Amino acid sequence: MPAYHSSFNETEDVRVINGIPLLPLASQGRGTSPYANPSVTYDAIDEAIELFRPNSYFKNFEIKGNGDRLLIYVILFISQCLNKLRATTTQSEAVKMLHTLAVTNVVIPADAGFPLQTIYPQLNAADRMEGDQLRQYLQQVRLAVVQRLVPIVYSVDGQPSQTPSKWWLCFQKRHFMGKAMH
Repeated sequence: MPAYHSSFNETEDVRVINGIPLLPLASQGRGTSPYANPSVTYDAIDEAIELFRPNSYFKNFEIKGNGDRLLIYVILFISQCLNKLRATTTQSEAVKMLHTLAVTNVVIPADAGFPLQTIYPQLNAADRMEGDQLRQYLQQVRLAVVQRLVPIVYSVDGQPSQTPSKWWLCFQKRHFMGKAMH
């Protein structure tokens, strides 16, 4: 059974930095994300949250486009979020903890600490401004992930809960492609 790939692989007319497309986000926060049409309700964040659990089982993943590179980044970040949630008890604590995680130490594929550097094209040293723009975009993506993930993880049968769902936390030990962001 093959892994699930991004439906945004064929998206054209999108700026790509370091192999990651700067796709519009359905929820507009402050950042460098392009403006999304108000009718757009499903974006790359929703797709990554939806594909996180099934893709967590795969150690190998064939990249079929730049949308897959963004999908990989977001899946690795979701995994990092779930690892942080095991220490929390309430939803409000989770929001604070994950918001801090989202805005601090945003690692881009050009950084030395990124776990999958080999599958992303490398930035030139002269492309520092592009690297900063990518870092801002990924920070906006990370904040959107936190904003959407916490209500999903803290619900049981569609009803809000004060404890995280065991059906999400059971994936905290799984590492997509055998890698994890630190």
